[in-house]
Amino acid sequence: MPDKKLNILVVTQYFWPENMRINDLVRDLSEKGHIVTVLTGLPNYPEGSVYERYRAQPDSFMEYSAAKVVRVPLIPRGKRSISLILNYLSFFSAASTVGAWKLRGKKFDAVFVYAVSPIMAAIPALVIGRLKKAPVFIWVLDLWPETLRAVGVLRHPWLLAVVGKMVSWIYNRADYLLLQSHGFFENVKGYCTKSIAPERLVYFPSWAEDDFSGVAPPSPLLTRDDTVFTVLFAGNLGDAQDFPAVIEAAQALAGEVAVRWVIVGDGRMSDWLTGHVKSHQLDNVLLLGRHPLEDMPALFACADALLVSLKTNDVFEKTIPGKVQAYLASGKPILGMINGEAARVIDESGAGLSCPSGDAIALARITLELATTSSEERARMGNFGREYYLENYSKPKLLARLEQLFRDATLRKGRL
Repeated sequence: MPDKKLNILVVTQYFWPENMRINDLVRDLSEKGHIVTVLTGLPNYPEGSVYERYRAQPDSFMEYSAAKVVRVPLIPRGKRSISLILNYLSFFSAASTVGAWKLRGKKFDAVFVYAVSPIMAAIPALVIGRLKKAPVFIWVLDLWPETLRAVGVLRHPWLLAVVGKMVSWIYNRADYLLLQSHGFFENVKGYCTKSIAPERLVYFPSWAEDDFSGVAPPSPLLTRDDTVFTVLFAGNLGDAQDFPAVIEAAQALAGEVAVRWVIVGDGRMSDWLTGHVKSHQLDNVLLLGRHPLEDMPALFACADALLVSLKTNDVFEKTIPGKVQAYLASGKPILGMINGEAARVIDESGAGLSCPSGDAIALARITLELATTSSEERARMGNFGREYYLENYSKPKLLARLEQLFRDATLRKGRL
């Protein structure tokens, strides 16, 4: 007898047309025949204002790969810390009230939370899970309140303590906590009661989107150039990615070897990067801006190495940026100016070279080392990364495991 199809609610502050891994999960669950509903906000990440194309035709964004998309109002994240805080507060408040009302009369077998920052996105899931008597799964992708402290959004100890109590309240009311990194376990346990069952804490890493696993067509944005070593960074351009150190490394290599640095993305450091590159006449740094996910494989194909960088602190060292899986899947060597779990993955897989966070001179050194390595050796590194990805981050395996977790939990609640 075939497995019964599940009715799944996904709660996420960020969703299509924003480029997020949760889009991939929703699409795949829908394609497997499950009934998927997404509770989300208005697309405004990372620019900070609601997308113009959404404002022009909001009705065009109410369905995604057969999944119904239910949107609630929120305050855009803007460019300042206060607007970001208001953005967080407005989503969880609206989703807990307006969202719950919009979902009245609907039944769900499981509620799944895509818990990148802010963790408050889990609150409406807990509210709706309680109303619908459905198990709640929180995919913990950021550590709160530690992430707030690490990026400087909150510094006052008493405010951090208040957020910590909220995190404890959330964690202790979830049915399952899915943790993206082994480094998260001890931190999350610290916010849970001593009686938490071990099976409620599950290692569940990210994967790469399917597009990174095949042969890419030529990119209209960048031409492959074998006379220069191309290092490509793709993703959010934020303070945490430490672009001053990246640019310092680029300047240090000028005249040493032909290297071009290609930066793809948008974020809070975009204006700084544009101004710095222009004022210093850095013709070896190309800023391509933000482009959709489907353009990335072709861009990756133009690169000789893919760069991941992250400032160091006790939180970031436990985190594996989602781009690491995409980089591994692409079969390209990786350059990492990063500490902790991500550096361990790069070194353990043999997929590239890493150096300590914030060390621009070391980044210049390993870039020079990789640029002067034979193309055959770089290909071997890329293949090692691809093999490591398939062994540890295979999406079919992970999604099958998630489905089984949903079924086991719903059986315990007597819903299947």
